[in-house]
Amino acid sequence: MSEKLNLPIRPRRNRKNEAVRGLVRETVLHPADLIQPLFLHEAPQDDPIVSMPGQRRWSLEGLVGEVEAAWSAGVRAVVFFPKIEDALKNPCAEECHNPDGLVPRAIRAVKAACPGMAVITDVALDPYNSDGHDGIVERTSSGDLRILNDETVAALCRQALCHAAAGADIVAPSDMMDGRVGQIRAALDANGHEEVSILSYAAKYASAYYGPFRGALDSAPKAGDKKTYQMDPANRREALREAELDVAEGADMLMVKPAGPYLDIVRALREAFDLPLAAYQVSGEYLMIKSAAKDGWIDEEKVVLESLLGIKRAGADMILTYFAKEVAGRLPL
Repeated sequence: MSEKLNLPIRPRRNRKNEAVRGLVRETVLHPADLIQPLFLHEAPQDDPIVSMPGQRRWSLEGLVGEVEAAWSAGVRAVVFFPKIEDALKNPCAEECHNPDGLVPRAIRAVKAACPGMAVITDVALDPYNSDGHDGIVERTSSGDLRILNDETVAALCRQALCHAAAGADIVAPSDMMDGRVGQIRAALDANGHEEVSILSYAAKYASAYYGPFRGALDSAPKAGDKKTYQMDPANRREALREAELDVAEGADMLMVKPAGPYLDIVRALREAFDLPLAAYQVSGEYLMIKSAAKDGWIDEEKVVLESLLGIKRAGADMILTYFAKEVAGRLPL
């Protein structure tokens, strides 16, 4: 037997059993940290989403039931993403600010059934735009696509006002147009919605991880891509610039999207700004975990928890994740 080492410092002493590990744990995940994204549509039934196993497009009735189930599990915030019927789409995305549209009705239904739940709405044109872009599209004389920034911002303001009037607690512009946070803030304040918060997608990257989500909403661009407005995945300093502008324009919270591949961006924004910070574990991250677990290569429950802890450890205060309800139900309130 070898001689005992003279080690006055032994870090393993703090890992010797679960009780001690709990005492020194640096990062703790709570149900209140989690935001549940929910898909909705006009149909009377709840449809499984092929591209996202375990997720559904909810009818209004089904949506209310799912929100109540999430509340019972400990989730305290949800965000809505609508699949809009093709007949309602046009190049100016006018359905986005219809006071009797799908999202306003969903807000009112959920607030009536579960008034304590914080309702966040996506403010972007792609579900309503017949071109499938987050902004209004102009075709140049050469046939190229140009996304009109200022015209899009005006439409986003109308959309945000529509959601606020229906009872949304937080509007979340995800479009990455320049100046939209300031304009939305001004529009909300001028119309008596000073208490409606803005959760800005400050650093939203042109990511390949969004594929399953676009399948869920049928919202992929009909032509071109989103690289003239969503950020280049190669850039870090640009994220700080975008976030600084959103802070100056009145954002109440910031977001990084996607989360897992961009933990360095989460950390950079956490260190640079004092605002609450969200990160979105997107559909591609969800599907990779689901697929690997289905084939038996990983333990889904453990990997999900580890992935969320990693996002929070990087600096996120809140996490949008499709696993929110099931994870919250396993965490202490």
